[in-house]
Amino acid sequence: MTCATTVSDDQLSILHFIFGKNFERATRIVDQGGVRRISGHSTSRSIFQVVGESRRKEEYLCFAEHFCACYSFFYDIVNKGEQLSCKHQLAARLAASTGTCVDVKVSDEELALLLAKL
Repeated sequence: MTCATTVSDDQLSILHFIFGKNFERATRIVDQGGVRRISGHSTSRSIFQVVGESRRKEEYLCFAEHFCACYSFFYDIVNKGEQLSCKHQLAARLAASTGTCVDVKVSDEELALLLAKL
């Protein structure tokens, strides 16, 4: 997705048609500021940290297009193939494309430690 500051009603309708309930949940996460893009200082590597919707407010590490550490990613996407992406991946893509994610710079070592948790 490319960066856009506004989203038209038609675009919202299409996204809702494609992603259904995950789109609604992802927009709530984005609206609540629940997406952080964590990047290394000297590299262009980054990963998203997305807050879940449960009461525990767990944080999930994910690559927007390829992977999320949440249960739904493994159950609905990898095992069953019923969804295109989980709500955390979708929230990461929406926040990145609308410029609403919080950018956090960390040392390359800190980023490596985060990635090792996957």
